[in-house]
Amino acid sequence: MTRIIGLISGTSVDGIDAALVDISGTDLDLKVELLAGQTYPYPAELRERILAVCAGRAISMAEFAELDDAIASSFAQAAENIQTGHQPATLIGSHGQTVYHRPPIQAGENNSCLGYTLQLGRGDLIASITGITTISNFRVADIAIGGHGAPLVPRVDAYLLSHPEEGRCIQNLGGIGNVAYIPPRRDNWLEKMRGWDTGPGNSLLDLAVEHLTNGAKTYDEDGKWAATGSPCQPLIEQWLQQDYFHLPPPKSTGRELFGVDYLNQCLKDAGPYQLSPADFLATLTELTAASIVHSYQTFLPQMPQRVFLCGGGSRNLYLKQRLQSLLKTIPVLTTHEVGLSADFKEAIAFAVLAYWRQLGIPGNLPSATGAPYEVLLGDIHPAKK
Repeated sequence: MTRIIGLISGTSVDGIDAALVDISGTDLDLKVELLAGQTYPYPAELRERILAVCAGRAISMAEFAELDDAIASSFAQAAENIQTGHQPATLIGSHGQTVYHRPPIQAGENNSCLGYTLQLGRGDLIASITGITTISNFRVADIAIGGHGAPLVPRVDAYLLSHPEEGRCIQNLGGIGNVAYIPPRRDNWLEKMRGWDTGPGNSLLDLAVEHLTNGAKTYDEDGKWAATGSPCQPLIEQWLQQDYFHLPPPKSTGRELFGVDYLNQCLKDAGPYQLSPADFLATLTELTAASIVHSYQTFLPQMPQRVFLCGGGSRNLYLKQRLQSLLKTIPVLTTHEVGLSADFKEAIAFAVLAYWRQLGIPGNLPSATGAPYEVLLGDIHPAKK
């Protein structure tokens, strides 16, 4: 067994998810034991700085370096805290904090532009502070060969959550939603897997709650507020015409699209309908649910037999209820129910990706990222002895 820490802060920027795990095996024999999982909130001032940069605020290079270091220091502190009371880890896999993501741009047969992604929280500083070898910058190797660098978790999902007879969708509900479709585990099943970013997860909901409460709240706990409202169907149908929802996979997105500007347009569109705050939140929740189901119906080779939710949005009971209603007879569960923490699955995944990188095993799934072939993911930052 190898003891590893997985660290990630997603597009919701609500804090750092840390998972301390023991890992053995490599693929179908892969086993992960979660020893400890915890979310460490960012200091309020640091979170505000991150969100401002994600929203496009210009900063100097000195401010940029300071922000990078501050995020790395927070990640290192999370890594140290999660080990309290346990034998120490020998490796850290840190996804970092995404502040910018641009998918590949196809500009013609002989003139394509590689994607670009930036995750802050430099791995070399985390290794220096913790004294633990750290692997970071997972997305760039896939992007460098023409992939989207996202989603990166489907290969981990394949080995931890596949089933010999059952087709499954593993739906992550972070700030942005992403799906891994896992066909039954037979024939060339791994080649038949699919994965892509489905669109907004919690991003618009969290931004709307902050707007509607003047910053007093940052999210709608369990979806209770939205559950008291009624969705506006004409608005949902209008919003579902957005180009991204109709773009075939592989595809990826982020706050660059589904961020503050998008929310402001949604508020403007909702004006004529005179919706209450609860109705507006219910309508945004329905957009998330409807865009996910539209994505399955449009781009999957066949509908799954079960859907398993993970990420912060899996605790939004109203969103889960709306997904179940739209998916009709297809059961909507969480990964908790098949033995994998729904809250810390993404952090666990980056621990696995770091483990594979150390062993020299590729971590991307070309059918999900659009890369032409498998590649090793992550930069290794050895700890000083």
